[in-house]
Amino acid sequence: MGNFFGTDGIRGIFGQTLTPKLAENVGNALCQVKAKPKILIGSDTRLSSDILKCSLGVGVMLGGGDVIDIGIVPTACISYLTETLCYDYGVMISASHNPPMYNGIKIFKNNGQKMNDDEESKLESYFSTKIETATLGKYTQKKLVSAYIQYLLSCSERTLEKFKICLDCSNGSAYKIAPHIFKSLGATVFVTGGKNKGELINENCGSLHIENLVNFVKRKKADFGFAFDGDADRLIAVDGNGEIFDGDKILYILAKKMKSEGKLYANTVVGTSHTNSGIMTALNKHKINLIRTDIGDKYVIDAMEKMNLSLGGEQSGHIILRDKIRTGDGILTAISLANVIAKEDKTLSELFDANLLPQTNINCVVRDKMKVMNNEELRLLLSNISCAMGPAGRVLVRASGTENKIRIMVEHMSLNKTKKYAKEIKSFVMKI
Repeated sequence: MGNFFGTDGIRGIFGQTLTPKLAENVGNALCQVKAKPKILIGSDTRLSSDILKCSLGVGVMLGGGDVIDIGIVPTACISYLTETLCYDYGVMISASHNPPMYNGIKIFKNNGQKMNDDEESKLESYFSTKIETATLGKYTQKKLVSAYIQYLLSCSERTLEKFKICLDCSNGSAYKIAPHIFKSLGATVFVTGGKNKGELINENCGSLHIENLVNFVKRKKADFGFAFDGDADRLIAVDGNGEIFDGDKILYILAKKMKSEGKLYANTVVGTSHTNSGIMTALNKHKINLIRTDIGDKYVIDAMEKMNLSLGGEQSGHIILRDKIRTGDGILTAISLANVIAKEDKTLSELFDANLLPQTNINCVVRDKMKVMNNEELRLLLSNISCAMGPAGRVLVRASGTENKIRIMVEHMSLNKTKKYAKEIKSFVMKI
C-alpha cells in the first residue's frame, strides 16, 4: 500500500483526508500514466460524490482525457462496463461500507480488475506533478447501466417466482437496481434501506447492520433476504429463520455447488487470513482446497488471476465469481445464491453443513493505527497468547485499510477463550 491507497482504493473523511484537490490529482495522474485516456466514472449515493466526480473530471480534462459519468451505480458495474466497453480506466467514487462522512476512489484497469499495489504506487508518484494539454478533454453523462442490468439477469439460470425475498440496499448504490433485478426474475420483493439519500448510507442498515434485515425477513415472513453495503460489492444473507450467512458461509455453499457442476477450477477457492478454519476443514472434506491471502478483495482476485481460479471471497461478504465479473459483486452473488436455493430446493440452513470455530472480532478506534501495529510489547503479547492457545487457535491483529481502527480476531475451539483473549488484546491496544 502507498501513502494514499489502502486495501480498497483511497478512503477518508470528505474534506479532511479526502479532498476535491486530491481527486483532481488522481484524475490528472491517470493522464500521466496513459495519454488522453477514456475514463468511465460512477458513484454511490453520498452527498460528497458529485463534487469528487467533478474534481476528478477536472484533472482528467486538463490532462486531455475524456470522462463518461454514468451516475449512481454499484462498483461492479464500473468493473464490468470498463472491460466490456473498452474504456482505459474505470473509477468508482465510494467509501463502500463506511459511514456517510467518508468517501473513496476505487480505480479499475481496462480488464475490469483493480490496480495492484505497484500500479497504485506508480499512480501516486504523479500526484505531485501536473500536466495540462492544449485541448481540453470532454465530460459527458451517459446512461449505460442497462447493459449491466441485462448481463446480471442473464446470469440467472432460474426464475425466482416462488420466493419472497427481502432486500436491504443500505440506502446506497443498490437502491434502485437490486429490487428491479429480483422483481424481473419473478420474485416477490420487499425493500428496506432503499432510498437515494446519501446522508443515510450504511446508517443502521445494510451488511454491517444485519440485525435490520433479520427483523425485516421475520416480519415479512420471507424465504430469505440479502443485505448489501453502500456500493453493493458485499453481500450478507439471512434465511427465513433469521440465521445470518456471512461471506465465509456463502463461499462454502457456492464452492460445493460449483464443484458438483464441474465449474470450480482446480477444485480450489481463495479466502483470506480471516476465513474461518471450520470452512477450510469442511471444504477439505469435499476435496476442495482453500488458499488464503491477505485481507482485501484485490488480493483475493490477484491470487485467482495468477492461478486461474473461479471462486474467492472474504468473510465480510466480498465474493468474486471471476468467470462473470472480476471484482466483488453483491447483486451477482445474491443471484447465484438464490439459484443454488432454487436448484437444490433447500433452505440456506440446509445447504450449509460446516462446523465453524468460534471467532471473536473486535474493532478498536485508535489515534495512530501504525503506532499500534509497530508496538513491540503488543507483538510480545500476541506471541504469548498464540502459544497459550496452542495449534487449535489463531489470533490476528491488523490495521484497517480504510479507517483509523485496529481489527482484532481470535479463533479457538473455546468461545470463552476467544472472548477472553480478544478483550485482553483490546485493553492493551487502547493504552498505546
